[in-house]
Amino acid sequence: MKIGKFDTNEKVFIIAELSANHSGNLQIAKDTIYAAKVAGADAIKLQTYTPEWMTIDSKKEDFLIKGGTLWDGKNLFELYKEAMMPLDWHEELFNYAKSIDLEIFSSPFSKEAVDFLEKFNPPTYKIASFEITDYELIDYTASKGKPIIVSTGIAEFEDIQNAIDTAKKHNIDIALLKCTSAYPVPRSEVNLKTIPAMKEIFNCTIGFSDHTLGISAPVAAVTMGAKIIEKHFILNKSINSPDKDFSLTPNEFKEMVNAIREVEKMIGEVNFKPKKGRQFARSLYVVKDTKKGEKFSRENIRSIRPGFGLHPKYLPKILGKVACKDLKKGTPLKWEYIGK
Repeated sequence: MKIGKFDTNEKVFIIAELSANHSGNLQIAKDTIYAAKVAGADAIKLQTYTPEWMTIDSKKEDFLIKGGTLWDGKNLFELYKEAMMPLDWHEELFNYAKSIDLEIFSSPFSKEAVDFLEKFNPPTYKIASFEITDYELIDYTASKGKPIIVSTGIAEFEDIQNAIDTAKKHNIDIALLKCTSAYPVPRSEVNLKTIPAMKEIFNCTIGFSDHTLGISAPVAAVTMGAKIIEKHFILNKSINSPDKDFSLTPNEFKEMVNAIREVEKMIGEVNFKPKKGRQFARSLYVVKDTKKGEKFSRENIRSIRPGFGLHPKYLPKILGKVACKDLKKGTPLKWEYIGK
C-alpha cells in the first residue's frame, strides 16, 4: 500500500499518534512532531473534530463515561472538548511536518472534518475504531480518492467486511489495523494471531494499532505480518493529557522503532538454501592413504567435517568400489576418484 512516498511492501510504516498529547498548546504539538521525526516515526497522525461533530452536550446516563476507563465520570462532550486539537492549528502543523519530511494525516470524525482536511491534501485518511460502523463517513472519506486506514477495535466480522466493501466502491486501497479498544489493553487481550487471519480473509494490508503499555506488542505484531504500526506518542509524561498513560515517550518510541527495524531484517524471506556455514557440514573424506585399485571401506573413507567432499548419502554406494588413483589422507572424495 502506498501512502505518500511510502510503500508498506518495502518497509513497515510507523505512525506516531499525537491524539490529545498536545495538551492545548501549539508549541507542544510542534515539538512533539519534531520529536517523533527524531525518534524514527514515518508519520504523525492528528485527530480532527470538534465536540459538536462528535456528540451532544448531555449529562444523561448514556453520555457518561464508565466501565473502568481512564476517563470515568466525564461525559463524552467534556472529554472531546478537553482532547480536541483546535482546527486553526492544522495548517501550521501540516506545513511544519512537511518541512521536516514527515508524513502527516489525520482521523476525520465527520464529513465536515473530511472537507476541512482536504485543504491540506493528506496522503491518507484514518478511520478510528469507534467510527468503523459509520458507513456513511467511510463512504464519504473514501470518495476523496485517497487510501484509507481503518482501525477495527470495536468491530465484528460483518463491520469489517462492510467497511471494506464501502471503501472499495471508490476503487481505493484500504488497510486494516488490528486493534483492541481498551486503554490500556491487557496483554491477554491483544490476540496477535488475528493479524495473519485478517490478511488471509480480507486480502489487504494489515497493521496494528496498539494501546498496550510498552513496546513488546507492536514489535511482535511485525513478526505476525503487520505492515503498519500506530502508537500514541507524547513529548514527556509531565504533560497533562488524557492519553498519556498509554503513550510512549521519545526514547521509548525510538526503542520501538529500532526493534521493529531489526525484526524486519530478521524476518527476511522464505529461504531453504543457507548462504553460510555449508562448508562446515559433514562430507566424505579419505581418512587413510589409499592406493590406486584399493577398495573403499569404512577404514579409508568416512563422513567427517568439513563439507568439501561428496555428500554422506553416497557412502553406501561407494563402499566396495576401487580408487582410480592414489589418494592421500585428508583428500575430499570426488566422483572422478572412484572406479567401478
